[in-house]
Amino acid sequence: MASATSFFDFNVKDKKGTDFPLANLKGKVILVVNTASKCGFTPQFEGLEKLYKDLKSKHPTDFEILAFPCNQFGNQDPGSNDEIQTFCQVNYGVTFPVLGKIDVNGPHAAPLYEFLKSEKPGLLGLKRVKWNFEKFLIGRDGKVKGRWASTTKPESLRAEIEKEIAAK
Repeated sequence: MASATSFFDFNVKDKKGTDFPLANLKGKVILVVNTASKCGFTPQFEGLEKLYKDLKSKHPTDFEILAFPCNQFGNQDPGSNDEIQTFCQVNYGVTFPVLGKIDVNGPHAAPLYEFLKSEKPGLLGLKRVKWNFEKFLIGRDGKVKGRWASTTKPESLRAEIEKEIAAK
């Protein structure tokens, strides 16, 4: 999708393999996270869920978190989409969308992630995701507003997200 100019230009797959057009989220602020069930950062699901519930209660139609399971880093998400969903709900009570498993780097990287990485390269201009739980903040205009490493706790992003929500 080389012609894409916005996050909302992409279609991804949900946990059942059904098209999930990001255009349906147009006008919202979105936090995108590549996740894994068996990673040292996996407890961030708890912080993501708390952030999601808090911001959705204040801004019910303005914010979304999208999780993209990925098995590219140490094979830390080997399960099926159904197993990943069950894990997230049972262990962390996740209510935000956990979509279908994808690649974020390499020759089979999802076009959405190619877009995110080119819009907001990492440290030293690197255009690869370094590990699980890297985060991208998307503004209402579909542009990438921020990118944070795996070590950044979700709750520390609240002010940045709220600033973006306020920028109508």
